[in-house]
Amino acid sequence: MSEPAHPRPATDTELLSTLFELGREVTAVLDLDELLPKIPQLISRLTRFSAFSVYLLDERREELVIAYAVGYPADVAFSLRVGEGVVGAAVEERRPILVNDVTEEPRYKGIVPGAVSQLAVPLRHKGKVVGALNLLSEERGAFTAQDEELLRQFGAHVAVALENARLFRSERQLVTTLETLAEIGREVSSILDLDQLLTQIASLTKRMIGYRTFGIFLLNQDRQQLELKLAVRYGDESGVKQIPLGVGLVGWAAQHREQVLVNDVSRDSRYIPAVQDVRSELVIPLLHNDRCIGVFDLESPDLDAFTKEHAELLTLLASQASIAIENARLYEEIRRNELRMEKELRIAHRIQMALQPGDAPERLRGADVAGRFAAALELGGDLHDLLAPEPNTLVVAVGDVSGKGVPAALYSAFAAELVRSRTMRRRYTPEKFSVAGVLEAMNRQLHERQLEEYYCTLCYALFDLKRRHVVLASSGLPYPVRVSGGQCSQIHLPGLPLGSFQGATYDEVTMPLAAGDVFVFCTDGIFEATNVEGEEFGAARLIDVVQANRDARARAIVDAVFEAVRQFRGDARQDDDMTAVAVKITA
Repeated sequence: MSEPAHPRPATDTELLSTLFELGREVTAVLDLDELLPKIPQLISRLTRFSAFSVYLLDERREELVIAYAVGYPADVAFSLRVGEGVVGAAVEERRPILVNDVTEEPRYKGIVPGAVSQLAVPLRHKGKVVGALNLLSEERGAFTAQDEELLRQFGAHVAVALENARLFRSERQLVTTLETLAEIGREVSSILDLDQLLTQIASLTKRMIGYRTFGIFLLNQDRQQLELKLAVRYGDESGVKQIPLGVGLVGWAAQHREQVLVNDVSRDSRYIPAVQDVRSELVIPLLHNDRCIGVFDLESPDLDAFTKEHAELLTLLASQASIAIENARLYEEIRRNELRMEKELRIAHRIQMALQPGDAPERLRGADVAGRFAAALELGGDLHDLLAPEPNTLVVAVGDVSGKGVPAALYSAFAAELVRSRTMRRRYTPEKFSVAGVLEAMNRQLHERQLEEYYCTLCYALFDLKRRHVVLASSGLPYPVRVSGGQCSQIHLPGLPLGSFQGATYDEVTMPLAAGDVFVFCTDGIFEATNVEGEEFGAARLIDVVQANRDARARAIVDAVFEAVRQFRGDARQDDDMTAVAVKITA
């Protein structure tokens, strides 16, 4: 150890002046890390010493811990109980203690080799001891009564400086903590995967509060129990995974929606010994809309490991975490429902496509027929069917249900079944099920279901290939296109939508058939298809396509219609279901 070179002030005036100057200098430092090494530098201007240390008092543990030292062995970690050693005695008695020969002082703790003299001065601020200064020297009788008085007076300035630095650090830590909380809030709010979120919360909590064991329990409302969703060093398989509401510190905090801070769990009858060597525990409820959804549980092997400040910080974090957890839970539930619905829609789509009719009824002679359907969504509301209720006959039904998606698909399936059942009854009572009669019967059935928000437009055509004519009736479907005798035009065929008005009647149109005639039936998804400029495909373009492909087979005509719509639409999306059916008279 070496003695500082600074001489002592010579006169009382110089002493007072030096004390004033040192007091001003020490209290001007607000950063604790800068203040602590400053103290021995200033003391060296008052007296000589070989080693120096400043102790700070931990009031909760009644323990003095060296905060800074000069001349001590490297990496010394030393603490004293209040009343222990010369320094502890000075703090307990709240007065300086001067020892001129430490070999005669039984309370002396010899951690600095070669030290002979000691001067310990308690640091008092507003009547409360906050720490102590400890000076050591290799010379016997190195410190005088004057040194004792000077250090006592300077110690008062040091105590003020320490408290100011502590307050400054506390405020700075508060600002940092609030910034960290804001950062945590932003970070956790963006995580929607529950497992990832809980893991991140545990990591972020570690930035604010040191813990040995941390668990997140979430409340299962149906079972009224808390389930451990995340554990950090939580006793492996021996830890409690489920806790009934109201049981233990965890269950009590959740049931009463109050934080629980226990400094010694052995003195609290509510404690459940889930993890070995736990001495203190902090439980913070996770509240969302005044409802407890779970708890944070921190445990430590140390007594008094958690403070009220920890509880306040964790409560702030819990308020942010509870919102994020509920959001993640909601997203998880929505995602499960979406996956279920996607699966069901895929199955429904396959069923709907499997129920689509073939190109032509078996044993059909004298006509070539084909149909094609494309839904705007997974399921569509268009329908078409190709039926042969009697020999040498062909029934074509093309319909469009208002709306799209699942409701329209269900309504469409019901309407399609009505078409089939009424059509097939013709073979037994043809006089009762004329073309117009089929639409009138369907209208009664649909209107009785009282689904006013839904309706169906349908074109129904009965081709009698033996008698060489076709009978058509419509309930509002876009007019079909006919090619005959070199002319291509639409058939004027008005009518009221099915299901809209009770007692509606429908007109029939009868036309002759000749070899080479073509009939094309389309839903409004074809006519009203729009391009990126908002222009509709329209009837004129459809007539041009049919005219250009009149000599092709029915399948080629249908495909040409769909291809023309696709090219016209370009990058614009398909907004409505599309159906087209082509019938070509071949003989």
